[in-house]
Amino acid sequence: MNKKLVGLAVAATLGLTALTASAEDMFRGAWYAVPGVSYMNTDSDLDADNGAGGFISIGKELSPSWDLQGRLGYNRADEDLGLGLGESGKYKSTQLGLDALYMFSRDKFRPFLLAGLGATRNDVDYKIPGFDVDGKKTSWLASLGLGAQYLFSDKFGVQADLRHQWSRADAKITNLATGVSSGEDGGIGNTLFNLGGIFRFGAPAPVVAEAAPEPAPIAAAPESAPIAAAPEPVKCTPQMDTITVGAEKLFGFDKANISDEGKDALNEAAAKIKANPELKAVIVTGHTDRIGSDAYNQKLSERRAHLVKDYLAAQGVDPSIIEAVGKGESEPVVQCTGNKATKKLIECLQPNRRVIIQAEGQKETGCN
Repeated sequence: MNKKLVGLAVAATLGLTALTASAEDMFRGAWYAVPGVSYMNTDSDLDADNGAGGFISIGKELSPSWDLQGRLGYNRADEDLGLGLGESGKYKSTQLGLDALYMFSRDKFRPFLLAGLGATRNDVDYKIPGFDVDGKKTSWLASLGLGAQYLFSDKFGVQADLRHQWSRADAKITNLATGVSSGEDGGIGNTLFNLGGIFRFGAPAPVVAEAAPEPAPIAAAPESAPIAAAPEPVKCTPQMDTITVGAEKLFGFDKANISDEGKDALNEAAAKIKANPELKAVIVTGHTDRIGSDAYNQKLSERRAHLVKDYLAAQGVDPSIIEAVGKGESEPVVQCTGNKATKKLIECLQPNRRVIIQAEGQKETGCN
């Protein structure tokens, strides 16, 4: 049988996927539900109008690049025989399948490609004066498509996809006067556009790490103190001032942009650096936990370190003295048991997800 594709919509969706080339933000291993509505462009051999329906999917973030969704969908369309004989009836399709989604990003905008397998129940039930067109067939189902997710918050977003589904249908035409029947069985291809809401219920709440406390100020000598003789010059060694900020505080939960809370912490760091002109180097080091691949975590740590470097430079810190380094998961500060990305493991590994800002320079006061 013929297969119809909506080429313009496919091209538009391909354009969206080109906007993001790689998974660049934190993988969380969340569970989520996607209930929604769908529009169906039916195969021409079904002799049915385009129809509507609904679906419910249950998804799981398996890795930084892959999601898995179990999907139950239902669509129906009115017949379109065009005989002008007072015909009526509907075509109905019930689908149950498992879709694998390749995610191009873990940012709030997440384009993906999908491929799925499952089963479908195709039901053709048309009425023509003097004839009955009827056929019910349960067959395999294969799906291929593309789409995108957009997260408005940690718990809610939207998902849209365009997919083509292949299956088989059966139609039997019976002459009611003679009882003679003839039938046709063959492959069909329907194109579906789906739109739904994302409800994430498996992602943990962020755990915010506080910045390291500032060192206590050195009290000034009282005015009545005697004036001591100037000490002989002493050669000082470089001293490091370190500020450690948790990744969730800097970037927010599952985000790539610096949060308002993170900006406050970086504004303080920038003010301290600018107030100490003796500082000769500022080293920004990004660290991740061990969830995800080594290559993914290395890239994530580098990207976040460079974001902090760019922000400090924008606040007036000399960019020539700032160095951004990514250490990935190579320098953990805590060790946790388990390999699955459970809420307990993610919370345990939270101290490892951090950005360290080190300022180095000569300090003449207090050297000995």
